[in-house]
Amino acid sequence: MKNTWKVLTASAMVLGLAGCGSSTASSDSSEDHLARIKSAGKIVVGLEGDWQPFSFHNDNDELVGFDVEVATEIADRIGVEADIVEGPWDGLFAGMSAGTYDMVVNGVDVTEEREKTYDFSDPYAYDHVVLVVRADNDEIKTFEDLDGKTTANSIGSTYMEIGESYGAEVSGVDSLAETMTMVLNGQVDATVNAATSVQDYLNTTGETNLKIVDQMDDATALAIPLVKGDDNATLLEAVNNALSEMRSDGTLSALSEKYFGADLTEE
Repeated sequence: MKNTWKVLTASAMVLGLAGCGSSTASSDSSEDHLARIKSAGKIVVGLEGDWQPFSFHNDNDELVGFDVEVATEIADRIGVEADIVEGPWDGLFAGMSAGTYDMVVNGVDVTEEREKTYDFSDPYAYDHVVLVVRADNDEIKTFEDLDGKTTANSIGSTYMEIGESYGAEVSGVDSLAETMTMVLNGQVDATVNAATSVQDYLNTTGETNLKIVDQMDDATALAIPLVKGDDNATLLEAVNNALSEMRSDGTLSALSEKYFGADLTEE
């Protein structure tokens, strides 16, 4: 780690936004996706905007974060501007499939299920999955203890799937802050999330009534998904080339240090 009304709302948003500026909407079938992006002079990037430190609004209400800067760097190296559009997590993939976004840069985990529908870039960072409970909770110590318990996570997220796989009843929410609040208030027993985001939340808020009780051994690779198909072949190559350059010249490591306080660009 759906309610019907949330699914309908997300679908309506996608339909309403499709064609609102994405270079994918071009009718010139003689060009592939990358050519259309270059012709438009911009690449439309979808991300959440409320998942610190990946993407969030600072005290001046400016959109900042690791993924924001990664996306901007990729666009610059491709030779276009990054048109970053915020949206709810459960609508990002549908939005990309509908042409609202050219790509999604949102700390996306690479999973076998997602690889059936999307082509992924090379990983640009690695993270770990952790389990969080209230500080006074002594019943849950491992992921196995989630069986029969309740958790909260973003709808359709990997973390929601993990909670369910361990037997938890998962409540769908929109943001990390909501999940933490629900754990603190006793509305759910735990939450599963990225170690980077949890640590950032604890450090930023100074919250002492939450604790990390378990962490998965294997790191999760974070990469950039694109709609599968020949139309995106050159775009995928361009994204991978940009990431390779960013890794070689130290840009990627510097951004990781800036937002995570550590270099998470190597497994």
